[in-house]
Amino acid sequence: MAKPFVKWAGGKGKLLPTLQSNLPTDFYIQQEITYIEPFVGGGAMLFYILENHPNIRRTIINDINLGLISCYRKIQNNHQELIHELRQLHNAFYELETIEERRNLYYRLREEYNLIPVNARNTIRTAALFVFFNRTCFNGLYRENYNGNFNVPYGRYVRPNICNEQVILDAHNALQRVEILHGNYTNVLENIDWNEYNFFYLDPPYRPLLGAKNFNQYTMNAFNDPEQENLRQFCDVIHENGGYFMLSNSDSEIEEGVSYFEKLYNGFNVQHIRAPRRINAYAQGTQMTTEILVKNFD
Repeated sequence: MAKPFVKWAGGKGKLLPTLQSNLPTDFYIQQEITYIEPFVGGGAMLFYILENHPNIRRTIINDINLGLISCYRKIQNNHQELIHELRQLHNAFYELETIEERRNLYYRLREEYNLIPVNARNTIRTAALFVFFNRTCFNGLYRENYNGNFNVPYGRYVRPNICNEQVILDAHNALQRVEILHGNYTNVLENIDWNEYNFFYLDPPYRPLLGAKNFNQYTMNAFNDPEQENLRQFCDVIHENGGYFMLSNSDSEIEEGVSYFEKLYNGFNVQHIRAPRRINAYAQGTQMTTEILVKNFD
């Protein structure tokens, strides 16, 4: 089965059975489903859905991060060129014998990447660097500052698998059935036929557990409380047009005992689910926490 080719903040790999069990009951028998992910991220849910639901006729994904979307597009259309570039990076990395030499290479490549304007990070080279950083940076997570510069330090992995050809090939095959968009999540609405059976899985940047004052962002595009409230209006549009949606987010509070998302999504089906999460970058292993799942169906 195809699986994510990058690690991404808030990845859904360990929640897939729970998400699967919460799909609409007729999801298995409909023959003309359009599946939409406006915040695709690492794509764990996307690849799972494509593998397990052949009744999906059309698939649309989107993300605001051009570096990420460039990787999806290059894997879809230019995977052999991407593999070649990753082999070059793999060889350059493993020709160096010491941690210090590899660290220096990492920071030289990071500087190269950050010198490229954000809106120009759509080449084979930038896609390869994107994957390289994901394999070698601290904790394997992508993070940008407010200027769009990648700023994660070197990770000291002993034997990072920089060029996993099988993962790229599997993703390439799966993505042949996918329409890949770049931009704000609202862009997907321009591509929807509301006469079809449309199912949206929404996995936006999570609200901090302790509220907006603890907001931390992973990309240059902030997604704080006003954006969460705009997303609620987006969900209203889906509902009013007869579409279905399922949304994941943190079990965040406004104040002690008051759920931010239960209040924000009043009128929809909001439930709490158990989820394994690493609480911070330095935590050993994972801890069980709760997340919310919002649906406009029973």
